[in-house]
Formats: sequence, structure tokens, C-alpha cells
Amino acid sequence: MLNSLCSFCQNVLIYALYYYLSIFINTTVTATPLPTTAEWITDFTDIVSKFSLRTSEIPDDDMCYIVAGRPETIKECEFNSATQTFIVIHGWTVTGMFESWVPKLVSALYEREPSANVIVVDWLTRANQHYPTSAAYTKLVGRDVAKFVTWLQNELQLPWERVHLLGYSLGAHVAGVAGDLTDHKISRITGLDPAGPTFEHADNQNTLSRDDAQFVDVLHTNTRGSPDRSIGIQRPVGHIDIYPNGGTFQPGCDIQNTLLGIALEGIKGLQNMDQLVKCSHERSIHLFIDSLLNTQQQSMAYRCNSKDAFNKGLCLSCRKNRCNTLGYNINKVRMARSTKMYLKTRDMMPYKVFHYQVKVHIFSKDSLSFTEQPMKISLYGTHGEKEDIPFVLPDLTGNTTLSFLITTDVDIGELMFVKLRWEKDTIISWSNWWGSSKFHIRKLRIKSGETQSKVIFSAKEGEFAYLVRGGEDAVFVKSKEDNRSRKEKLMHKLKVQGSLFGQNDA
Repeated sequence: MLNSLCSFCQNVLIYALYYYLSIFINTTVTATPLPTTAEWITDFTDIVSKFSLRTSEIPDDDMCYIVAGRPETIKECEFNSATQTFIVIHGWTVTGMFESWVPKLVSALYEREPSANVIVVDWLTRANQHYPTSAAYTKLVGRDVAKFVTWLQNELQLPWERVHLLGYSLGAHVAGVAGDLTDHKISRITGLDPAGPTFEHADNQNTLSRDDAQFVDVLHTNTRGSPDRSIGIQRPVGHIDIYPNGGTFQPGCDIQNTLLGIALEGIKGLQNMDQLVKCSHERSIHLFIDSLLNTQQQSMAYRCNSKDAFNKGLCLSCRKNRCNTLGYNINKVRMARSTKMYLKTRDMMPYKVFHYQVKVHIFSKDSLSFTEQPMKISLYGTHGEKEDIPFVLPDLTGNTTLSFLITTDVDIGELMFVKLRWEKDTIISWSNWWGSSKFHIRKLRIKSGETQSKVIFSAKEGEFAYLVRGGEDAVFVKSKEDNRSRKEKLMHKLKVQGSLFGQNDA
């Protein structure tokens, strides 16, 4: 049994290595130039891609194809011209078959929009090549999609506002090329971790870009590595670009968890061996599926200049469109420049977590300085509680204001009290033997991203709570001074300090 498991793991690693190297193999491929004449879009003779209208009853099989230039196929496939149309475009494939996420996305779209049309683009023959070859083919596949959508719109007078392209990996760039070539702007393109290699530095005509649809939203879930060496594109390419968990690596996608998931699938799991590399890449799809199915647990993303600033909890504002819903229900905000947004998620569906910024000023009588200190915080509210949430403080120095981000998958409700504990460092340092390791804290300030509430917490007993390494919890309760609203506090200051207070404060 052990030998067979080791053999299985070895095969998995070889397969994954092949997948990874195939992406970065140095091959130059030149695609056939796109026609420049106006008549090309009505010439359907060279369309290679196939367009299957899948059903909610049989989401995993192609039962009926709509063929450009043959209007009778529209009726045969029972296309509904009075409702939304989704066009799903897959990416590069090693196996030459549709991946398991395709029927899952089809089912989720029908679950959310039962009367919709969900069309799956089949470009498997071109997608099952060495990666550089398939990457070059995206221009031709994009042309196929542009012809198909334009023909369908002309045949049915289909409103462009009802067309939504969803492209994964290379499929995202196919959607971009298609949107660039259509006579009118497609309503929406959703890019699900658009492919990075050969596209990171490419021009807008060859990649997904914000000019390709009325609204372009993008999920980036696998951007590790140097530019043009990460599986997913790193730069923003849409109106809104969301980077879950920083966009580099997704929770639950470590080798141990992935191998376990593959092994549990048995023989069927062999088809998903590429998940060792693609787990984070494919998470973009499952986050979108989550937004379709879990309507009461919608994940929120927040505008921020960098993931480091976000991880400090500095970007949880919803003022002036600074926050947005991830996925299907996104608010279609078109800014002058691409908007980068961040959020944290769980490692499984539903992915939603609640975000909190904790701001605290610490000081001590002694000159103390620590790095990478393990901490735990417990939150207690009107709806629930979450205890011992672990986090690490990069720097812990006396007379400093710290800001850090905490997340929980529990809806705590209105926060009532908080416990903070400084874990004992596993590495024995000189400060364990010389001097004290104790900080004073007077107050905590906690902001909720989801509710936008700001709450001040004071030490439960006395003026200060004490943060002692390896010691007991420092306990904080909701401060009485927080009972008044922000407006009431401002009015009070105006009365006390006069009408010039606001001007001076500005």
C-alpha cells in the first residue's frame, strides 16, 4: 500500500512538473494574422471553435451546438433570446478534455439565473498544444467568438447588455480579443485568473483589457513569481482587479492538502493531478461560483494600494466605492484607472470571512523591541464568538501604534469585548533572561470592514491592560465613550472649541 501511494505521489509530481514546464518552454509561435477587411466578421467558413448550449439538466455534456451561419440551430437548441446569455471559455488543457470546473460553473449559472443561456466554447484541439502554441491560438479563437456573438446578435437583435463572457486562464484573453473585435461593446467580461506567461507585457489587442467590454472585472489568484513567470497575470487588466489573499497563493492549496484531495478521489482523482500546480489558479473559478450560490454570504473586497497595506488593516473603507462585492453581484464601477482590490478568504466554500482592523498603542517603562511575535486574539459579539485567532506582529516596540488585520469566518455581530494574548516565543532570546517583557495598553480601536462600524475598547480593569509574553489574556470591553455617534462627538467639539474647529482640524 505504501509503495503504491509513493508511486502515485511520484506520478503526480512528474505530471505537475510537466504541466509547469510546458508553460515556460521557450518556443516561438506566430499565429495567422487577423483579417483587416470589414467582411471577415460575416465569413463563418473558417470557424474552428464549437459553441454548445448546455442545459441545467445535463451541465456536463454537449447536447446541442449552435452553428454560426445556420439560424435553424438557434431554434433546435431552444435558445432564449429574452434573457441573459453567458459564454464560458476554458483555458489551456493537458488532457484535451473539459476540466471538472466547467459543469460546476454551468450549474451555478443556471442556479442563479434559471432562464439564462449558458454556452460553452470548445476550443480543445487548439488548447491541447504546447503552451506557447495554445497561447498564440487565443487570437484565432477570439476571432471565432467575435464572429459567433456578432452573428447571434444580428440574427436575434440580441441586446449587447445581455452578453457576459467568462474566460479562465487563456480563455480570459480569448474573451478579451473577442470583445476587442466585436462591432459593439459586450456588456461584461469576467477574467478568471488570466494567464500570465507571454501576456504580462503584451499589448491590449492581444490580451484582456478594460477596453474590451463595457465592464471588465478580474480575479487574480495565482500571481507568484517574477512577471511573465507567474501562472496568472500580475498587472491589473480590468476596470476592477481583485486579488484574493494577495493574489499569490490561496488557502488550502498546499501540497499536502492537494495530494489528500486527489487521493480521496481514487481513479477519478488521476484526472485532477494538475491541481498541484493549478489549485490557486483555478480558485478564481470557485470564488465566482461561490458568489453565484451563496447569495447570503457575499465576499467583500477593499480598494488598496498594496497587499502589505491591506494586511495592516489600513484599507477597510467603503467610502467613495472603496469596497465592492466579489463575483457575480459586483458593483460595475468604472474608474479612470484600474482599481486594485484585496480581501481574505477561507480555504473552502463558502469563502467569505469578516475583516477587522485592530489599532492599538503600546508603551512600556523599559526599552523593548521584538520581531515576528506570535499573538492570539479572541472576539466576542452579540451573534457569536471566535477565540484564539492567531496572527504574527512583525515588529513589537514600545511607544508605538500598531495596526493589523484580523479575519474570522464567524458572524460575530456587534463586538462587545476582546481578549489579546502574547504567546511565548518558541525561540529563546536574551530578553527572556534579562529585563521584563511587558507592554501597557490603554485602548483598542477596532473597525469592521463589512459593517463599517468603529468601536473603542478600554481595559476591563483599571486604566491599563498588560500584554505579557507567555502571560494571561489582556481583556478589553466596549468603552463608554464610544456610545455617542461620530456626529454627536463632532457637535460636542464644535460647541467646546468654537465654529473654527472644523477649519483648524482640516
